[in-house]
Formats: sequence, C-alpha cells, structure tokens
Amino acid sequence: MTAGEQDNRVTGRPEVLDGPFNTRQLLRLDEALRVADRTTGLTFSVYVGDLDEPVRGHAEKLHGQLTNPDHSVLIVVSPNQRMLEVVTGAAARKRIPDRSAKLAALSMAAAFGGGDLAGGVVTGIAQLANQAGKAAS
Repeated sequence: MTAGEQDNRVTGRPEVLDGPFNTRQLLRLDEALRVADRTTGLTFSVYVGDLDEPVRGHAEKLHGQLTNPDHSVLIVVSPNQRMLEVVTGAAARKRIPDRSAKLAALSMAAAFGGGDLAGGVVTGIAQLANQAGKAAS
C-alpha cells in the first residue's frame, strides 16, 4: 500500500477527488453535463486522463463504449499529454458539425492554457450544446 492509498483509507476521502478537479468544480461539470443532456436530447460525457497512441483512435474507442454512441458527444482531455479531442456520434454530428466542434475545442484550449481545466470543459460543453440546439419534441 502506498502512502497515498493509506491516506485515502484513513481519511475516508473518496479516490475520485484525487483527480484534477475539486468538489466545487465537479459540481459545476455535473450541472453543465445535465443541462446539455436535458436541453439537447444528446448525451454529453467527459473523460480526463492519459490516452494511448494514436490519441484520436483511443478517444473514438472510448466514445464507442458509451451507452448510445450515435447520440453522444465525448470531450476527451489529457492534460499530461496536452491533448484534446471532441468525438461526436452520427446523430450528434448532424447537429454539431466538425467546424463547431473545432471552435469549441479552441475555446477550451485557451482556458486550459490559462490554467482553468474545469472552466474550459464547462465552456466547451455549453458551446457544443448551444450548437446542437434544443431537442426535437
């Protein structure tokens, strides 16, 4: 057992909080995801972590493992590798063209460059959801 593992066991801190986000940031991300899902009818997800090469292929593999990939948008961020990918399923791509996904990625990258990982992801989710528009009734 490493010292980090022992500390988690002793303090009872959930290991999920050992990631790049604090509790407040996780709540902001969760709210942004819920709003995007509810307003667009698509499913938005975020993955933060290291990626295998080729990065795009790994991001697409992760996207394919989602419950309904055709109607899903996955934002993949690897801070250690300085990589960012936005993967859209077939139905989502009709509402979020590649150009719009690239613009959202540029906004996220600018925030990341300023040291705001959570804010960048929240901004990206909002931009992508805005582009997708409201769910068909």
